This record gives sequence, C-alpha cells and structure tokens, in this order.
Amino acid sequence: MEGIEISVTNVGTRRDIALFRVKGYIDTQTCTEMLGKITSVLQQGTFHLIVDMGQVHYVSSAGWGVFVGEIKGIRENGGDLKIVEMTPEVYDVFEMLEFNRILEYYDSLEEAIDDFDLSIGLDLTKSVAQAYTPAELSTVEVAVLDAPKSAAARMREGEGARTKTRTTFTRPKIDERLLPLNEKIKAVILEDPTQGLNKICQALNTERFGFVKINWWKLYQTLRKLNLNTEEKRFRFYRSR
Repeated sequence: MEGIEISVTNVGTRRDIALFRVKGYIDTQTCTEMLGKITSVLQQGTFHLIVDMGQVHYVSSAGWGVFVGEIKGIRENGGDLKIVEMTPEVYDVFEMLEFNRILEYYDSLEEAIDDFDLSIGLDLTKSVAQAYTPAELSTVEVAVLDAPKSAAARMREGEGARTKTRTTFTRPKIDERLLPLNEKIKAVILEDPTQGLNKICQALNTERFGFVKINWWKLYQTLRKLNLNTEEKRFRFYRSR
C-alpha cells in the first residue's frame, strides 16, 4: 500500500471550518496519522471539519473507524464532520458498510461549506455583497439613481431611500458563476418561483451559473434544507425579497 498525504486549511465565510485534503490510502498503517491531524484540530477548538477524499484510493475499516470514532464527540461540541468528493470505488464501500447512516456526504466541497455556513445562520448573499469594494457598490447605486423614474416610482418618492438601500445591498455586480450553490438556486427561484425541479436543474446547467450539474434528487434535498422544497415556500421566499 502507498502512504498518505494530508493538508489542513481553513475555509468558510468565517474561516472556522477545517478542510482536510487527503491523498493516498487510509488503512491500518496510515489511519493513525489521519487521527493525529483530526485530534490536533479538535484540540484547537475547531469542530467544523470537512474531509476531501477526491484523491483517496482506498479506505479500510480501520480508516473509517477514525471518522466514526470521533463523530460523537464532535457533534456533542456543536460541530460535524462531512465527507466530500469520494471516488466511486470508495463510495461503494462507504455505502455498503452503511457509514452513510452516520457520516454526511456531499458531492462537492462547495455544498459542504454552504451547509456549515447556513447551520450557524450566516446570510451568504450578504457575505458576497460585503466582499465588494465601496466603489463598486457606489457604481450600482449611481446607476439606479440616474435611471428615469416611472409614474409608480414618482408616487413612491418618499420610499426612495429604502429602495436605494435594498438595491445597493442585494444586487451587486457579481459573477454569478462564483456564487455558492445555494445562492445560485435562490437566484433561479427569484426569477420564477413557479419553476419545478427539472426547470431549476436546467437553469443551473447554463453558462450564467457555470454549468452546474445537479440531479433532481440532490436538488430536492438542498431545497429542503433551505426550506424551499415546495412551490408555496418558493413563492413566499420570492415575495419576501
């Protein structure tokens, strides 16, 4: 068997998620190194963990035992350990041994990070907006103020300040291909809340959103986490914006 390479970085909106990028094999010879890395992070007070296994070729029962053995203590401290991007061979064993009943798995790193950020109540749209400079936001604001006013807008002259603030904050000029998956889904819903799952999947798989490929079941699970899994809920979300 080959060895193992492990790197640890911090990710997420608040950089409070420990991302383990693992390469090689997690077996009886290397699982102690994996456990040591996890223990070190936990001792530093970080309990949001993601293990990227996109370059892991084999995981023995001892390797899986490292994750399962730590998961109870991690969750008791308000955290979780999520697995992402397993190869088909590793995933087959993961499912066969029913570790999918204990550990959460995500197809992409982006989804796992989003789930952690949402779990602590972060508004990812605001996080993206705040990443832009005041100059960029001022450009959007000027464009809105200089636009010709409709008759309805003139009747709502007293609401001008509120409208300006809303537009400046929620509609920055950003590349929608860089948005987290959850925000891409919300953007599709805000354009037409009556779209079904297939239509939302088709909208995501376009150049505008970076050709995101997601099956209807995975989309449904994501919508359920966002509390947008019915047309009624999506319409309420649409009206609230």
